[in-house]
Amino acid sequence: MKYIFLNLKRFDIPPELGGVNRLARPEDWGAAIVAQTQQDLRAHADEAEFVDFFPEAHLIPAGRARCAGSPVWLGCQGVFREDTVAGGNFGAFTTNRTAHAAAALGCSWTIIGHSEERGDKAGVLAEAGATDPAAVNRLLNREIKAAQAAGLRVLYCIGETAEEQAGWESVLDSQLSIGLAGVDKSRAVVAYEPVWSIGPGKTPADRPYIEKVARFIKERSGGMAVVYGGGLKASNAEMLASIGEIDGGLIALTRFDGEIGFYPEEYLEIIRRYLGNCGRD
Repeated sequence: MKYIFLNLKRFDIPPELGGVNRLARPEDWGAAIVAQTQQDLRAHADEAEFVDFFPEAHLIPAGRARCAGSPVWLGCQGVFREDTVAGGNFGAFTTNRTAHAAAALGCSWTIIGHSEERGDKAGVLAEAGATDPAAVNRLLNREIKAAQAAGLRVLYCIGETAEEQAGWESVLDSQLSIGLAGVDKSRAVVAYEPVWSIGPGKTPADRPYIEKVARFIKERSGGMAVVYGGGLKASNAEMLASIGEIDGGLIALTRFDGEIGFYPEEYLEIIRRYLGNCGRD
């Protein structure tokens, strides 16, 4: 079984406000994505599990758009490291999304440790004068445990920056050993993000590099599923499908020039290219 994750970030913002949403009005956007993909994804339900990570505001309309037996599962973009407790804290978490809140909104999954989240946490810690590089991993570990305690499955992202690339093994080993300490690995998937290769003007990680890192992660994690978190797209779908150690991918934008953004039919084409080439070398 493969895993196809869709991280929709803040792609709901319309172009006139600096965003890339040309698909639907913001209030209809989450529902439109589910409605325009779930029927076609039924044809691949035996090959892969499909999870859409939405900004919180879109979870309710996205959930309402799911048809009976939909192959699309919903996820949120991170959870807080604490949560409500029966007979204890009943919800005093202003600005923070708890795992129980996500579950109540219909989520089955959450994404934790994305490079953008890691960067934000590192920046906050730096402002406070913290210099312990393991602190971010410890915070993420608490988030994973909170998510799993609420019944959510977790996509845990790891990856090295350009400054860390020379010591990638040590960096990823720390992210795995600290971030996954004491968690249920059977209810988590690892996403590998080569942060140094993501973005305009950067050289994408090639097959040999992705292959060796995925093999390393599987060995250090005890055989967990590993997906490519650096962006599954039309241009690399066939290559990624040919790597036996890769169990799927994380999709975000589907179009990177012209009217950039996320487009459902392009998303479905990426999936067809990836699943149609799995196992081929």
